[in-house]
Amino acid sequence: MYLCYIDESGTSSTNDNSSHFVLAGLSIPIWKWNTCERDINRIKRRYNLQDAEIHTAWINRDYREQRAIPNFDALSYTERTVAVSRHRREMILKLRRAGNSKKLKQTQKNYTKTEPYIHLTFDERKAFIKDVARKIGAWGFARLFAECIDKVYFDPSLAPQTIDEQAFEQVVSRFEHYLNRLNSSDDCDQKYHGLLIHDNNQTIEKKHTELMKRFHRVGTLWTQIEYIIETPLFVNSELTSMIQLTDVCVYAIRKYLEKGEDELFNEIYRRADRRGRNVVGIRHFSEDICTCHICSNHR
Repeated sequence: MYLCYIDESGTSSTNDNSSHFVLAGLSIPIWKWNTCERDINRIKRRYNLQDAEIHTAWINRDYREQRAIPNFDALSYTERTVAVSRHRREMILKLRRAGNSKKLKQTQKNYTKTEPYIHLTFDERKAFIKDVARKIGAWGFARLFAECIDKVYFDPSLAPQTIDEQAFEQVVSRFEHYLNRLNSSDDCDQKYHGLLIHDNNQTIEKKHTELMKRFHRVGTLWTQIEYIIETPLFVNSELTSMIQLTDVCVYAIRKYLEKGEDELFNEIYRRADRRGRNVVGIRHFSEDICTCHICSNHR
């Protein structure tokens, strides 16, 4: 059995500020699950993040209050936590007194999402994510599948599907093709099957479940579904480490495509599914002349 953990970055809406929508699936064989858990937990312990969710976008933010604390880098983890927490309480009180309810609500959300990481400096948080990405890249048994859609070049009036539907069908198809290759190899003495495990998202849960039911009946545009079983299981990413690792992957891909940042991308891209020299696991839906690594290697 192969497990494929699915997450997304960006939104499928064409009316927001993000230029890309990325849906990715990180697949591992079920007998390697304990290895992955141990590897990631070991990294978490080094940064005192044993009980924290890996939410890459929140971890990699600049926490301004840390820069306001004298000699923050020289403080212990406990001292940093105390100092940042005090600074944040003062800010919340200030916003309440000012009656700025909109900013208060957003600030409270920011503080809640970043609270598990306030004991780490910005550089330490970046190093943590880099260590996680490097570990993912070193897992020779893992495979990464992704559909990266440049929304500027996606025309809803011409496309038979929505952005997120196209992305899901592409990831499912590539995972199925991978399982098919495994089962077609000469040394395969058993049939491997796959299971999709999706980050819990109520807005797409019903849609992707219905899509998967249809794929089982009639196949996708690219393949019949023989080896992926069931409809996706939807789980809470806070409780599932492997979904959190897919979050690292989609973050890295989108940052590369939108900002040209390749430090994390180069690590996780090593796990993109390949056939010979061609990267078949990841596609960038974009202009024909795109020269990014994904387009160059996909061709």
